[in-house]
Amino acid sequence: MPGIVIVGAQWGDEGKGKVTDLLAERADTVIRFQGGNNAGHTIVRDGVEWKLHLIPSGILHPGTTCVIGNGVVVDPSVLCGELDELKRRGIDTSTLRISSNAHLIMPYHLILDNVGENRLGEAMIGTTKRGIGPAYEDKAARLGIRVQDLLDEKILKQKIIAALEPKRLSLRPFQKDPRLDVQAITEEYLVYGHRLETHIRDTARLIWDDLDAGRTVLFEGAQGVLLDIDHGTYPFVTSSNPIAGAACVGTGVGPRDIDEVWGITKAYATRVGSGPFPTELEGELADTLRESGGEYGTTTGRARRVGWIDLVALRYAARINSLSGMVITKLDVLSGFDNLQLATGYRGEDGAEFEQFPYHQSVLHHSTGRYIEMPGWSEDLTECRAIEDLPEAARNYISFIEEFVGVPVTLIGVGPARDQIIWTDASEGTIPRGEA
Repeated sequence: MPGIVIVGAQWGDEGKGKVTDLLAERADTVIRFQGGNNAGHTIVRDGVEWKLHLIPSGILHPGTTCVIGNGVVVDPSVLCGELDELKRRGIDTSTLRISSNAHLIMPYHLILDNVGENRLGEAMIGTTKRGIGPAYEDKAARLGIRVQDLLDEKILKQKIIAALEPKRLSLRPFQKDPRLDVQAITEEYLVYGHRLETHIRDTARLIWDDLDAGRTVLFEGAQGVLLDIDHGTYPFVTSSNPIAGAACVGTGVGPRDIDEVWGITKAYATRVGSGPFPTELEGELADTLRESGGEYGTTTGRARRVGWIDLVALRYAARINSLSGMVITKLDVLSGFDNLQLATGYRGEDGAEFEQFPYHQSVLHHSTGRYIEMPGWSEDLTECRAIEDLPEAARNYISFIEEFVGVPVTLIGVGPARDQIIWTDASEGTIPRGEA
């Protein structure tokens, strides 16, 4: 089973880091295919917490090649800081590879991101203000600066000048800001180039060689399908495509190189930032769920909005990504609720009912969930390691999700640690299980 894609099936923050870390132990290569350091993965190994933003989760496994693909936008300052922290904690980072075609986040992208978001006022999207959007804008405008440009001083300086020219008006209030000095930027980024040079590669060819040799390659996405710039809740979305199809574009492989697509979903739903959220909870119930699940962003620390699981959106995600398997995380967080609500449809503000994910944003913005109720459970699930260990109500909950979405559940998370996982029969034959 050489190629497996891991994507978020909700609004991000579903626990992809833990799943990728678990599967990376059994993979030869892990490659990140989109996004930037607006994403964050929290992994707990042997009681120790690791927070990663750009480097794939596989870096914690000696011998696993970790790749930052061409579809990622890279802030070299953040990347170097992440490398330093991993080395300080005794992790070998020599297996990291960075696509020479990946685009760079520049100092002016950070300024523009903050200016743009603040200008929106109450209509702000809720970006992380990490410069992601402006970097992708420059990429589309053919004004982007790529990783390979760090290795050529003349080209780097010319490209910085060219990229700054159309931004003069927007950056006028910051014209004396030292972060916009061309020479200073050039010198700073040349230093990053020297630091990262040993990691820079033609990563597409590296992945081709792995696949041709029958090695297992894990394609790691950031964010989730409902934040996809084409298929998500636009304009409250990210600036890239976090769907399975983007794994090909963001790494340089073809569709037939993908054998499995697993979508990660929490047992409930969360969202960070603005935008529609049909199953959102408020008040005491929301506070209880947020605290029980530790729902605060890895990158920003912001409290996440929380709600019941949205099966309409999950079925939509399954179709968009051609999911072959689902991973349900944080099932343990639902212990203690007498009853659980699952959204199987939407109700518009005019009373109209929808069975499918609405294509029109005005409809979605004013829709709320239409629920079925299932019994909850009181048992602690954190010691469960087989589906049979779960209480009947929890098994029924999983079975209903599988049946409604039409995709088998391959893994179930019952705690933050990497061994707090249940492998189901549906995972057989997709990836070697080995020892957790």
